[in-house]
Amino acid sequence: MTKANPKLIAVGDNCLDAYLTRGFVTVGGNALNVAAQWRRRGLDARYFGALGPDAEADIMLGAIEEVGLDRTDVEIRPGASAVTLLTDDAGERRFLLESLGVGEDYFPSADRYEALRQADWVHLGTNSSVKLVRRLVEDGLPFSIDVSTRHFDLPLDRVPLVFASGPDDPAEPVEPLIARFRAAGASQVVVTCGKRGSFYDDGAGVTAAGSVPVTVVDTCGAGDSFIASFITSRFFADLPGKAALDHAAERASETCTHLGGFPQPIRAIPEWLLAKYDDVIRSTQRSGT
Repeated sequence: MTKANPKLIAVGDNCLDAYLTRGFVTVGGNALNVAAQWRRRGLDARYFGALGPDAEADIMLGAIEEVGLDRTDVEIRPGASAVTLLTDDAGERRFLLESLGVGEDYFPSADRYEALRQADWVHLGTNSSVKLVRRLVEDGLPFSIDVSTRHFDLPLDRVPLVFASGPDDPAEPVEPLIARFRAAGASQVVVTCGKRGSFYDDGAGVTAAGSVPVTVVDTCGAGDSFIASFITSRFFADLPGKAALDHAAERASETCTHLGGFPQPIRAIPEWLLAKYDDVIRSTQRSGT
């Protein structure tokens, strides 16, 4: 269907990413990045997720507000906010610690769930709640899930659209992976394969598209930009599958040209954060990882 300004909601993961080798932090997470990209395009977008009552949340809420999302849509729950410690080599990330915090298995409050029922599209980030997936299916809501590299950890029966990563080696066929998703019950499947390009199975056949070469600054959030663009291009602008893949690839390449999953002020890693995770940092230094 064609709709100029659909109601879009991304639900789930957020994270404060600390790049230890480069000395800065960025705010991201698949669901948050998707919502931020929608909002940057002037769309009616919201983000539902959870943070802890801590200093990490203060940074993330500030970035959420700066990109134009409503910080009151984020629930503050007892516990810790999600933090990732990573190193960076020419834009490629290596994770030393990934703490999912209170956002793990997030299920929205009753009023937020009611908002999902009124949305034109809902996107679930990685590490989503099994309960939430099944509830959305039972209620017949239009939604997608990014299963990333955790391809079959969630029940996919009758899930309208699945996004996943696939092999970037052209010699390795992607069709068997798509077939497995279809056998698991996914109605439609998009598989992104890095520089190789992307593939879309709409239930009637598989469409392929290439990637857009770019000088990479940071790959963080490129896949999330792809997701945000594909959803709106395919389902609300009524672009054919190939055109939607091409448009999404362009958006993903743009994201690779800046730091972070969406444009944001780049902040130095706070000393209190380094002190908080000093044991983790020291242990990785000792092990040489």
